[in-house]
Amino acid sequence: MNTLYVLVGLTLLGAVSGLLGVFAYLKRKSLLSDTLAHAALPGVCLAFLLTGSKHLGWLLTGAAISGWAGVLAVSGITRYSKLKEDSAMGLTLSIFFGFGILLLTVIQKSAGGAQSGLDKFIFGSAASILPGDVMILSVVCCLLTLLALLLFKEFAMVTFDSLYAKSIGLPAGRLDLLLMGMIALIVIAGLQAVGVVLMVAMLITPAATARLYTDRLAVMVGLSVLFGAASGAAGTCLSAQYEKMPTGPVMALCASGFFVLSLLFAPRHGLLRRVWGR
Repeated sequence: MNTLYVLVGLTLLGAVSGLLGVFAYLKRKSLLSDTLAHAALPGVCLAFLLTGSKHLGWLLTGAAISGWAGVLAVSGITRYSKLKEDSAMGLTLSIFFGFGILLLTVIQKSAGGAQSGLDKFIFGSAASILPGDVMILSVVCCLLTLLALLLFKEFAMVTFDSLYAKSIGLPAGRLDLLLMGMIALIVIAGLQAVGVVLMVAMLITPAATARLYTDRLAVMVGLSVLFGAASGAAGTCLSAQYEKMPTGPVMALCASGFFVLSLLFAPRHGLLRRVWGR
């Protein structure tokens, strides 16, 4: 029964990651998603050190605060220094993740710390997901999907032409911040199952795969949701068949497999299609 709960939860996670990943991909914010995921690790560790509890709510709250601190750090470095955004993101990612590994080492060497299990947040541990966690994940996924559908046109306009969006009166800055907040929320929600290292794969790979099939945003979103959901379901089923196989890496490999096949055989932008056209 627990496998069924995990299957439902990770399928939803993959679908919503694919949905929001399209906007991250098109806005060229792929590395920002990776930065946010890695920046969440010290928040998980600090939440455990401060509360002494492994309750998922406290750990994810710490992850959310730390992740947002990472995003603000990127914004501050970009604004007040000569570094470009990609350099700022790489710097923030390495500093926050290194600090998280340091805290994790301290926890593991402390009394009782070896049993904390916080290291599972690095690569994820779907086996530790409980029915209550799946309910929370499902609610988060449904709310994010509803919000994305309600503001789909606005998000599309901000993604492709933020200057035009401002000229017609749309709050482009707030919409962009809201979109980044939604991406942050799905990243935080997926930490327990997929981990900080591989969560970015569930955001970007389905979107990159869908881009090989179409130039239309609505179709790309639909295909990305499909590839994300299929990666989540396939990763869960495959990892359940083999003992001690982590679900998060298998999900990422499934998503990568879909991408490689599409890169070769996609009818619109596949490599074989281009060779045949020449």
